[in-house]
Amino acid sequence: MTADSGALDTGAYAYTGMITREPAEALAGLLGVEVSDGLSATLPPLWHWVYLRARPPQSELGLDGHPTRGVPAPPGPGLRRMYAGGRLTTYAPLRFDEPAKRTARVVATVDKHGTSGPLTFVTTRETIEQAGEISIVDEFDAVYRPAESVLTRPGVPPATATPPKDEPSDDSFTFDVDPVVLFRFSALTYNAHRIHYDLDYAKSEGYPALVVHGPLQTLLMADMLRRHGVSVVGREFAYRLVAPALGAQRLTVVTNLDQPELPVQVRDAQGRVTATSTTNTVPATATELQR
Repeated sequence: MTADSGALDTGAYAYTGMITREPAEALAGLLGVEVSDGLSATLPPLWHWVYLRARPPQSELGLDGHPTRGVPAPPGPGLRRMYAGGRLTTYAPLRFDEPAKRTARVVATVDKHGTSGPLTFVTTRETIEQAGEISIVDEFDAVYRPAESVLTRPGVPPATATPPKDEPSDDSFTFDVDPVVLFRFSALTYNAHRIHYDLDYAKSEGYPALVVHGPLQTLLMADMLRRHGVSVVGREFAYRLVAPALGAQRLTVVTNLDQPELPVQVRDAQGRVTATSTTNTVPATATELQR
């Protein structure tokens, strides 16, 4: 993979590389997906998140593990980051054994004042091209807050809150998370944020346990659609992280595909909704989204 920022507009970065099969096979092993199931020629929805990632040198990482440069960079020193959600439009699935290019740029920065104090919302847009055509437009929202601000955290689900493993149904499935899963997912997505694998650091940010990645929960919601044979091509997949999922536990992914927006939820071991998604008709062409 190569990175090139000099040829782009200020504040934009590009990463190019081959869409090989090895990262997809590694993610399939983590998610419990059979390698032969949907991996014949193209990537399943959202699996591009393990490709074309920025790989900054160790010297450019902050105390929390996030890069201090690049896109997105913290809007100020000492701010803590939370993943809030995003919107992803797929125009064509990514094909294996072909090169692709990811371009990332910040498209919006908004300052607000919440109950915990000042907040800065940063929206980053990533565009992935293959063979000169736009395949995916991926926007995600991050929230930055001062280190001294205090947020109310839910408790860690007790071990007794994990239900017995039921037989899977058409509208739900379960996924067990533990520190090993979180570490492996951090490695696959090149995400060094310490709240996912460093318990002492997570507690310093006010979390009582390790935090389950928002992107991991989002991939589970997208996998619900894959299991039902629902294509996201020509559609916008929108998702929100509504509450942190904390500690080792069994997550439950549920849906009601009879509804027009194909809603999917992730629920923690206490039954709290931690993530939601909907799938809608594409609101604009790829060219219009680049304006």
